[in-house]
Amino acid sequence: MADGVKVLVVGLGNMGASHASAYHRNPGFEIVGLMSRSIKSKTIPDELSGYPLFEDYEEALAATKPDAVSINTWPNTHAEYAIKAIDAGAHVFMEKPLATNIEDAEAVVKRAREKNRKLMLGYILRVHPSWMKFIELGKTLGKPLVMRLNLNQQSNGPAWGWHKNLIDSLIPIVDCGVHYVDVMCQLTEAKPVRVHGIGAKLWDDAAKQNYGHLHVTFDDGSVGWYEAGWGPMMSEEAFFVKDVVGPRGAVSIVPGHSEGKDQLADISDSADIDRHTKTDAIRYHHAEVGPDKNFVKKDELFSMDDEPGHQELCDREQAFFLKAIKEDLDLSDAMDAAVNSLRIVLAAEQSINEKRAIELA
Repeated sequence: MADGVKVLVVGLGNMGASHASAYHRNPGFEIVGLMSRSIKSKTIPDELSGYPLFEDYEEALAATKPDAVSINTWPNTHAEYAIKAIDAGAHVFMEKPLATNIEDAEAVVKRAREKNRKLMLGYILRVHPSWMKFIELGKTLGKPLVMRLNLNQQSNGPAWGWHKNLIDSLIPIVDCGVHYVDVMCQLTEAKPVRVHGIGAKLWDDAAKQNYGHLHVTFDDGSVGWYEAGWGPMMSEEAFFVKDVVGPRGAVSIVPGHSEGKDQLADISDSADIDRHTKTDAIRYHHAEVGPDKNFVKKDELFSMDDEPGHQELCDREQAFFLKAIKEDLDLSDAMDAAVNSLRIVLAAEQSINEKRAIELA
């Protein structure tokens, strides 16, 4: 790896293209191949043109002999691809979720530990300054906490196809939910003990339920809910709620807005990938009141105008992945957290299917 970490990029969709761009511009990486099952019939971004293209994963591994593999494919391929990469001696960056079931997730983590390979999951909120600040402030609110999070997306234009394809692998509260229950776990630093889920199928073209809502209870008394729905019927109202409430007050992320955006454009605001992480500010509400029962302190507003955009966040993720490889960082806690968040969202899906609350061992 004297001349850079040789990386094979697998999957070139929304996230795969962003990660490939990060590797392309980071002198610590050397892209040795781009792979997807239909890549030779697709348009390759100009900055990525010229790299070797592969449509077979095993062939790509054998031909490129990478130091690292970046897996950005449909979730039902994640565990298989990760284990094959690790067995080939490569470190792995993988978009969430870790797997589509807990057994496969644990198997991937076990193999990474056995082979002493780095395994980093694409939990982009963990490198996001606004979300890091949100969690920092949320921890000052006392216990228990009430956490309210959602991300609904209206499927239109290109989003119609990739939402439908994602649902073929996982329902929305599982696919996106791992991000937000991971935030809940960081806020509470407590053990999840009970999960309840509800869901509905509103989209005839989708293979599974396209709307879901999960509730999780922690052993410190904290509770949280997460809501996610994808489809052409989803409302654009109240699709972005990021709120934590405690005895001492509340902390809320105020979403960014797409100025001058054509509301009739092919991709709705709620499906705009930049809006999934973009914030204008964080509002800190103080609950303390004086003798007259009026609030003692005004709400504080923390400006996040200069926060990084989506591509910059991907750049940060890959810079950390490089650092983890070069400096042999211990990623054990992050790997365990990825399994934990997946366990919670899969329990929500089990709850929907079995029509009962699920107690977590």
